[in-house]
Amino acid sequence: MMSKKIILILIFFSCVNLLQAQEYSFGIKAGGNYSMGGELEAFTPTPSSIGVFEANSQFGYQAGVFFELNFGKFFVRPEVMFNVLEAEFDLPGYSSTYSIEKLNIPILFGYSVTDKIDIFAGPAYNNIMNSSLEGTNNPNTTIVVQDTPLAGQIGVKWTFLKRFELDLRYEHMLSSKQATTYNMNSTLFTSNSGSLTRISFDDPRLNQIMLSLSFKIGDSESNTGRRRGRGCYF
Repeated sequence: MMSKKIILILIFFSCVNLLQAQEYSFGIKAGGNYSMGGELEAFTPTPSSIGVFEANSQFGYQAGVFFELNFGKFFVRPEVMFNVLEAEFDLPGYSSTYSIEKLNIPILFGYSVTDKIDIFAGPAYNNIMNSSLEGTNNPNTTIVVQDTPLAGQIGVKWTFLKRFELDLRYEHMLSSKQATTYNMNSTLFTSNSGSLTRISFDDPRLNQIMLSLSFKIGDSESNTGRRRGRGCYF
């Protein structure tokens, strides 16, 4: 019994030493994104379908903070990002902008291929803060974007000038395709078949390609008193 306690104490202090010994960095980042996806079907009052419309990809942006903890060539990198995505539907008589604002929280697991090039992948949690489609009967209508907050990310990053990083990644939403009906402002939409009064938003998901520039505000190299050591595995 005593020997088990001694082993647990040794493991605890080894792990404390590991956390003190590992290399880490933290900072800020910002960049742009390019959305992909989105599909809806439009209807007249009859009702009859005017057709299916796919979203035109648009550019958005993101900004936030990151923390990276390195274990030799491997690393863990949680981030918190404010993310804005936009797409546009060319509906009869009116171009409707579809926008999503969300809190994007990825936890990435990476590998350093070289001193400057890293690859990474991991899950991301998406908290939708606001979502809208121009032209709905009620301008404050919230568009249902997802049935699960999870997404997956994969990418590559390049470190330059010691404190700067450029990363390119792809995010794919893991929610399922689902259709929701919304009433539209018929005075905005006209076609040869009549006024558009309703849509079925068949696929509100927007995947994205993200390009961001990061700046390391601080790192373990700034802590001259830290000790280097080997990790613990148990």
